[in-house]
Amino acid sequence: METSSVVYVRLRRRVVVTPESVITLGQVARLVSDADKERQLRNLPLHRVRSEDSNMLVIDMLQIVKAVRETLPGTAIETFGEPHVLVEISSAGPAKPRILILVLAWLLLFFGSGMALMNFHADVNMPHVQKRVTELITGKPDWHPWLFQIPYSIGVGFGMLLFFNRLLRKRSSDEPNPLEVEMFMYQENVNHYVITEEYRKKQDSEEAEGKGG
Repeated sequence: METSSVVYVRLRRRVVVTPESVITLGQVARLVSDADKERQLRNLPLHRVRSEDSNMLVIDMLQIVKAVRETLPGTAIETFGEPHVLVEISSAGPAKPRILILVLAWLLLFFGSGMALMNFHADVNMPHVQKRVTELITGKPDWHPWLFQIPYSIGVGFGMLLFFNRLLRKRSSDEPNPLEVEMFMYQENVNHYVITEEYRKKQDSEEAEGKGG
């Protein structure tokens, strides 16, 4: 078989399109083939977004294989990666961060984490512990151990920066921080749930059509 008759397809994980638009193969997948065939397949329509469609669609590899073979009979298709792509329908396109919501979320997290730290210190009686540690080091009781409390407070803040792998706008390494990992896992679970539900709806619709026919 000649190399020019093979099309290599890797589906994207998630894409965003606008309502009433036509979803093409070039939007949902990366293609490798000869120049003419690749240009033709990039504009290959897969689905036209309708008003009755939900805000999430799933396009799987079988739908793409069928469309490619109908357009270019005899073309071999080599697939890589995920067997489906999640398509989000949004009139505004890809979501952009809103400054007001970002500031409110930052304030909520800032004061919430501050209250959590203060409650923890109150539960373990941290002032007494700090006074006792200061007395053990200096040999004198000190009811206001500032020399211990100030470095401790700075250390807590610096430790959080190191824990989240973030120092101002620069990373200390390429390793993701725990928050990024949790957000990634959350998004993966959401995508998996939506894809499963879309497949279930397609199956129910096909069964209903089969019974009706």
